[in-house]
Amino acid sequence: MKKTLLAYLKDESGQTSTEYILLVAVVALIVFKFKDVATTRLNGITEQVFGKAEGFVNEMD
Repeated sequence: MKKTLLAYLKDESGQTSTEYILLVAVVALIVFKFKDVATTRLNGITEQVFGKAEGFVNEMD
């Protein structure tokens, strides 16, 4: 399936600007839909990383 999708994207014989605009719109829709989930998870990961780093620094003192 991945090969078929890549072949479709590389085949420019029938693609118009309308198709490119639709692809961009779909990607933008996905980004906006999952923005809150991604923000929450990234914040959680960042807090864990810096929390562990702070723990290592406190152990060194």
